[in-house]
Amino acid sequence: MTGLSVKPDEPLTGISVDYLYIIYLYIIYIQGVPEFIHYRNTLYLHYQLEHPVCYRCEPLVSMGQLSHTLNRLGWTIPILPELDDLTVGGLVMGTGIETSSHIYGLFQHICQEFEVVTADGSVVTCSEKENSDLFYALPWSYGTLGFLVSVKIKIIPCKRFVKLDYHPVYSLDKAMELLTFESTREIPAEFVECLVFSKDKAVVMTGNMTDSCENLDRLNEIGTWHKPWFFKHVEGFLDSGPGSEVIPIRDYYHRHSRSIFWEMQDIIPFGNNVVFRYLFGWLIPPKVSLLKWTQGKAIKKLYEEHHVIQDMLVPIKDGLKSLEFFHDEVAVYPIWLCPFRLPDNPGMLRTSTGKEEMYLDIGVYGVPKEPFDCGKTIRRIEAFVKKVNGFQMLYADSYMTKAEFEAMFDHTLYKEMRTRYKCEKAFPETYEKVNKKARA
Repeated sequence: MTGLSVKPDEPLTGISVDYLYIIYLYIIYIQGVPEFIHYRNTLYLHYQLEHPVCYRCEPLVSMGQLSHTLNRLGWTIPILPELDDLTVGGLVMGTGIETSSHIYGLFQHICQEFEVVTADGSVVTCSEKENSDLFYALPWSYGTLGFLVSVKIKIIPCKRFVKLDYHPVYSLDKAMELLTFESTREIPAEFVECLVFSKDKAVVMTGNMTDSCENLDRLNEIGTWHKPWFFKHVEGFLDSGPGSEVIPIRDYYHRHSRSIFWEMQDIIPFGNNVVFRYLFGWLIPPKVSLLKWTQGKAIKKLYEEHHVIQDMLVPIKDGLKSLEFFHDEVAVYPIWLCPFRLPDNPGMLRTSTGKEEMYLDIGVYGVPKEPFDCGKTIRRIEAFVKKVNGFQMLYADSYMTKAEFEAMFDHTLYKEMRTRYKCEKAFPETYEKVNKKARA
């Protein structure tokens, strides 16, 4: 097996420029990237019989860098989460999902090997065949079992475009019926997702890679700075009816990046205005880290008390009643629906049936209906999700007690690894990192 080392230094496209980092970006992209930045973002392609079969990278490689590097070589990873700045390390230690997850599962399921520095300073390599218990325990551990230093991930061939079909539906029943059918059919589309715009309006999307765009009128370079935000573009099909178009593959992968799904409409309400897009669209989106850095205490408190960001993972068979529950509790729209395959592997996430199941990620991001008590509402949502044998994504604040948290997530293997690798005095537990009260 041979290899090729590639530095994923993404060119300045104007899609993800920070307002306060322009001078820094000028130095980085015009005068050259410092060697230490090259090193920490190294991506190494492994070849077998002259064909790449996987790549190894360090944890700070972002999805934007990765797609820029691999797509131009004709390759991609099976699951490439949408937002440019998501990193490999975060997606491994937390989790990641994409519209191909109904085929491949979660981000952890396309990883072949981890390299970890444990509490005593040892470097441990783990995979399904070597130190497999640590391999299965690392995802969802949030850095509480060791420091991740490299990841080997499967890659697959990709094509230049994605042909995307839009199917508007006018009830939650129809939306879940079509989404379930498309994600569980014998030969499903390569990409499946749904945006729910109200209790009686949704658009299911199915897509497949293609190398050709025979009709240029159907080509939509949705990632261009002046294009409408993707979710607004999708909403238009509720009025125009079913349709299809061809999107460049990298534009498709990062279709939600410019509007951070639909969070930008609360940050810049006029951001999708055509004049703003043409004049200032190249500045969008600001880095999430920049937004957090510029938040004062008052804004942060207002945001926490009058805003909800949650992804709940539920069995797809319980999707309809879950959507109705979310409507009654918060009535936030749009809602992102992404089906995914969940094998019953060892680790934090175990299915209740002991066998593989199809699950559904319900992503709720926005301003909820009033009255809204953040702690009490999220507690009710967490209880409902636990009742249907679901899981809460832990990037968002959790309000569960420790007992409730350990009832939702299987800690058997995790605790065994904490003891074996002497983590108790070196790292906090996952609960202490993700629970709002435990972290205070």
